[in-house]
Amino acid sequence: ILLDKDGKRKHTRPTFSGQQIFALEKTFEQTKYLAGPERARLAYSLGMTESQVKVWFQNRRTKWRKKHAAEMATAKKKQDSETERLKGASENEEEDDDYNKPLDPNSDDE
Repeated sequence: ILLDKDGKRKHTRPTFSGQQIFALEKTFEQTKYLAGPERARLAYSLGMTESQVKVWFQNRRTKWRKKHAAEMATAKKKQDSETERLKGASENEEEDDDYNKPLDPNSDDE
């Protein structure tokens, strides 16, 4: 038991084994939310409390959402830059139309 400077119990963060994390991640890949009985079974099989499993899933969903949002933002930036690139290319083609016109033999242009 750890005590803080005032002599009160200090909450310690649980550390999970590699096997526990592997099982939690594998379950998370299959389903992002666990119902009560599923959570109880998983907690029992991993030697964890239901609370630990519940909080682990809450934290993992938050991490997943952040990663998903970052991926979506990156994809949007990539799409926007590609759209701008194509837009710029089509504007250049319009400017090049005069360049590609056949020369008028009666013109003074050289």
